[in-house]
Amino acid sequence: MTSKKAKFLIMIVLLSAVFAGCSTKKTNEKLVVFHAGSLTKPMQKFAKMFEQKYGVRVYCEAAGSAATIRKVVDLHRKADVVASADYSLIPKMMYPKYANWTILFARNEIVVVYTNKSRYSNEINSSNWYRILEKPDVRIGFSNPNDDPCGYRAQMVMELASLYYGKPIYHRLVEENSNMRFVDENGTYVLRMPPTTELKVNTSKIKMRSMEMSLIGLLQSGDVDYVFLYKSVAKQFGLKYVELPPQINLGSKKYEKFYSKVEVVLANGKVVRGKPIIYGLTIPKNAPHKKLAIDFVEMVLKNPDVFKELGQSPIVPALADNYSNLPPQLKQLVKPAG
Repeated sequence: MTSKKAKFLIMIVLLSAVFAGCSTKKTNEKLVVFHAGSLTKPMQKFAKMFEQKYGVRVYCEAAGSAATIRKVVDLHRKADVVASADYSLIPKMMYPKYANWTILFARNEIVVVYTNKSRYSNEINSSNWYRILEKPDVRIGFSNPNDDPCGYRAQMVMELASLYYGKPIYHRLVEENSNMRFVDENGTYVLRMPPTTELKVNTSKIKMRSMEMSLIGLLQSGDVDYVFLYKSVAKQFGLKYVELPPQINLGSKKYEKFYSKVEVVLANGKVVRGKPIIYGLTIPKNAPHKKLAIDFVEMVLKNPDVFKELGQSPIVPALADNYSNLPPQLKQLVKPAG
């Protein structure tokens, strides 16, 4: 073989290798995922996995869960997947026009998060946490209940604590510093949220943002001392936290009946009752890329360890509301919700 022929053959091999390396499923399509703020890190990981496998760009957009769903039903934005920190918001806000099934895929619980900058950080524990938060110089934070499940769950936790400890904890922390009020209505304690435009808080005591993730910066800078957040988020960001009794942290199915003693009526009229924290997702009926969306949900369901690694408890197998409406590809991965 001549030198020229050998060089030619080598060039052919090299070019073949280059083209083989480019023969992935690269497309101009973009999968759009609207999700709860507390799902930011898991969804980022799933997005990376999906892009590597399918060669499709994944755009993830975080917000409070209610605000996330309103992007689809009120602002008429198109999404391929919608994931909420409260699965019940999907049937309440999206059925029947925008969705007709929900997959319940993970659990969580509420904790009180802090840093070394927090006042009395060397004193707070699971027994005295509410007494520390009640101190006049302590600033607390939670997200807007109208926008974010973590926000209305924070209100529930504080009111449940009032019932559990037999002390006016919610009154001292929130009612004395805002226009939010729980009212006893035949044994159910109901908070009727004012519209956000009419919601007033004493900002020297309470810091409130639309999404719970927006409070982390305030916590790290020392502008707020303690924040009600999900345990998974605290773990993901390496934050210190106080675990609350299971009777009030919304993380235990065992205390579901006690949780149901509290209820929040959002400004849009939707009613959310205290219950264990369960996340849900769906594919909107008008999703632009339904096949890719199904593949993405399948990847989420097949990789529960992603949630475990990030401090969250997956539901295995996942459960489905309106199981019969699920895409056939997903039915084998879930069970009907009981």
